[in-house]
Amino acid sequence: MKAKHPILKRGLHWGGSALAIIGIVFVALRLRNYSAEIDFSRFDVAAWIVIVGLAIIYGLSNLMLASAWRDLLQQFGASASRRWAIRIYGISQIARYVPGNIFHIAGRQAMGMSAGVPSWPLVKSAVWELGLISASGGLFGLLALPLIVPGLPVVISAMGFVAVMGITAGLLWRFLSLPVTRAFGWYAGFLAISGLLFVGVIELLVENPVNGGLSWLPFLGAYVLAWLAGLVTPGAPAGLGVRELVLLFLLNGVVGEADLLLAVVLGRLVTVVGDFLFFLISFVTPDKHSALEKKHG
Repeated sequence: MKAKHPILKRGLHWGGSALAIIGIVFVALRLRNYSAEIDFSRFDVAAWIVIVGLAIIYGLSNLMLASAWRDLLQQFGASASRRWAIRIYGISQIARYVPGNIFHIAGRQAMGMSAGVPSWPLVKSAVWELGLISASGGLFGLLALPLIVPGLPVVISAMGFVAVMGITAGLLWRFLSLPVTRAFGWYAGFLAISGLLFVGVIELLVENPVNGGLSWLPFLGAYVLAWLAGLVTPGAPAGLGVRELVLLFLLNGVVGEADLLLAVVLGRLVTVVGDFLFFLISFVTPDKHSALEKKHG
């Protein structure tokens, strides 16, 4: 039975890589088909300033991921300074763009161990990170239900989302710990900001895409679901291709396809630039006086 696991692992990896390639090719072909309708001249200096601003906000929101990782390390017996956590997390996180989707985790493990953190808390924190952020992202899917279930009021999906998020946080606090609950909150905050930034890109491209009230929430939910699909797909570096494919599926018909394709491309630009900015912030963050306080027990 053990011999089958490497084969299954390789199969999932290659399958995920194939899906990522299919997504990239699909988006490229659709962009080519709509190239005559996509007018880049509409972006003046002010629009590009807005896009850069969105990228900066996304880059800074990655600080939430580093804070969540620090909380998980604390949960499993290794307490680190905030500066150290930001530096290690940010420097290693850029490796998400290397095909394989695991090198950022391996890099964090190696850098953490070289700084004196025991290997087991690092391994546990990586596993719990994936579990918590996946659970949080899945709950955001409630906001996208009006896109999947025609006629479902947005207010109902929003109320369900708030209720389930609150219940989940309460259960984590009651049965696990405050650090795990905080980590869950950091992940939810990061995903909410990421989705809002995508809504901002849509607003920049499409005139009156949101008809007031809570009608922007399904866009946010769709983005987070697409982000989650990219996260859990093996072999897709930073969800490249997969995220775009899911967004086109969920929002097709809600936003004109030409505008949606451009929004997908600009959304990816915002996240790539933001991730690079976070890497630079982490790289220049001093790690003096960031000795780890190891807990026992």
